Amino acid sequence: MAVGSRRDGGDGGSGRGGLDKVVGSADEAVADIGDGASLAVGGFGLCGVPTVLIDALYERGSGALRVVSNNCGLDGRGLGRLLAAGRIARAMGSYVGENKEFARQYLGGEIEVELMPQGTLAERLRAGGAGIPAFFTPAGVGTQVADGGLPWRYAPDGSVAVASPAKEVREFGGRAYLLEESITTDFALVRAARGDRHGNLVFDKSARNFNPLCAMAGRITIAEVEELVEPGEIDPDHVHLPGVFVQRVVPLTPEQAADKPIEKRTVRDAPAARKAGE
Repeated sequence: MAVGSRRDGGDGGSGRGGLDKVVGSADEAVADIGDGASLAVGGFGLCGVPTVLIDALYERGSGALRVVSNNCGLDGRGLGRLLAAGRIARAMGSYVGENKEFARQYLGGEIEVELMPQGTLAERLRAGGAGIPAFFTPAGVGTQVADGGLPWRYAPDGSVAVASPAKEVREFGGRAYLLEESITTDFALVRAARGDRHGNLVFDKSARNFNPLCAMAGRITIAEVEELVEPGEIDPDHVHLPGVFVQRVVPLTPEQAADKPIEKRTVRDAPAARKAGE
């Protein structure tokens, strides 16, 4: 991943003039994401995952991808589709516990994985979008995050083939901090609840956790939006991500927008049923 600012204010190579950033399809939007590209992908659990763009990328067949995302999807959904097809060469994130295929590939030495504290991941993405090359944080001081030695890639025999390097540690005000470099990527894929043709986006609840940060970090950011509106229809005070960070907008169909599975369904008996069982 490169380090530094990614804003150019242009159309991201889309070939479209003016401020209208809407493209005709998800396939068109991801057409220039080739083998070896780095991607920042939004989502938190199953909230705000750009599944339509990911599916289009899957159909395109790009491989050896380097992905930055809080988690790597579920088995067979979202980034899990790319993972199962062997399309992801390296992943950076903070949580992979719900994806059995991810764990299998990691422990089997098929994929390189850099895990980090969730807040560190968020700030590395935000800093990349803001043009801040690195920052100091207390998170990870006194652990392998700072000292190095975390397994990034295993060998087939179970030994560590690639380990994390040690990070610079300095003291400020009598407290130790470690240096973390910012993250920028070739592309970012995000999902928004509302968006206008200029790329101004609004995210819903937990979907706001990582989508704005990933959008900031991508040199070319592609947003799928559940509801497309005209410029001026979104109150400026309600915009979560300004359009300067977005180069392409893909409006979803009602069916695509409604496709929101529940990761873990937890229910309790209805009051009448509980009373009958007493």
